[in-house]
Amino acid sequence: MKKKSKILKILKGIALTILILIIGFLGVRAIGKAIYNQTPEGGINESMYVDINGTKQWINIYGEDLNNPVLLYLHGGPGSATSHIDYAFTRKWADVYTVVTWDQRNCGKSYDSSQNETVLTKELFMTDGKELTEFILEYLSKDKITILGHSWGAIYGANLVLEYPEYYECFIGAGQLVDYLENEQAFKQEALVWAEGDEEALQLVNQLTPDNTTVEHFGVKNVIMQKYGYDMMVNGADYNLIATIIFNPNYTIADWIKYLNVDMSSYLDFYTSEEFADFSLKGKVDYQVPFYNINGEKDYQTNYKLAAEYFEQVKAPYKQLYMMENMTHGLLESDSEGFSEIIHLIAETEESR
Repeated sequence: MKKKSKILKILKGIALTILILIIGFLGVRAIGKAIYNQTPEGGINESMYVDINGTKQWINIYGEDLNNPVLLYLHGGPGSATSHIDYAFTRKWADVYTVVTWDQRNCGKSYDSSQNETVLTKELFMTDGKELTEFILEYLSKDKITILGHSWGAIYGANLVLEYPEYYECFIGAGQLVDYLENEQAFKQEALVWAEGDEEALQLVNQLTPDNTTVEHFGVKNVIMQKYGYDMMVNGADYNLIATIIFNPNYTIADWIKYLNVDMSSYLDFYTSEEFADFSLKGKVDYQVPFYNINGEKDYQTNYKLAAEYFEQVKAPYKQLYMMENMTHGLLESDSEGFSEIIHLIAETEESR
């Protein structure tokens, strides 16, 4: 009996310790969330679900001065919402822009399982982008906004600016994707050069199917990029990812559960469809607004060489290309400070034009 009593005391002690740690963690998290959820004096910090094209889609609006121009940030993917971390880098632009972050349809905080059977099309995305832009213009009483898109967001944003130039002040593409099929073909050619003389690596590269992309193709692509040092982020993020996730002011426990249970099948179908290929920018070079590109000089996820070639073809009232040294595809996270400096330069340029 004494032995059983002793074991029970130990178990109670362990349970109490765990409970105290959980309460402490939740308390610290609540304090951190409250700090990051503050609204800047004279600025804005609002989150909401907006009715867009028959669905509810989540946005956050954050800025230090409501008189600043508005910037809509388009995340990559498609379907790779960044609301779980993006406040860590987008708020670095909030002194010169009122920044709108958006979880695109059926991903991140906009995920709705009832939409899983919806076939994703170019028309659907273009209507989403147009309707959200119109909402932002009215809600913030602006005549035009700036678009900043990363990766998929860059090719998406470029299409929006080309189609509806009257809504936009300028376009900023980061990790610029130009043509989906050409991008995958170029990657295989690069990988064949890297693998020269390495039979095992060549066998891996030959598993790539750029003309018929599948989930397996992208899995192999990721392995190759990691093998040769061209993976998403160089030496990780330059901010604390764990703290960013824990103190995220926009995420509840329910949001995290939803985030971890997103069904990506509709996006996987879209990614390998003609609808995605139709976003190609080949031959679409006449912009009515200033055109900016920010690319990593080691980005092979979206090939920086193809982006540079496209930039040379672009005709715009003004254009500028920034190449970030030693950066791969995740340049917003790997060097968020350097990226922010470029955004500030662009804001200054636009203000003086």
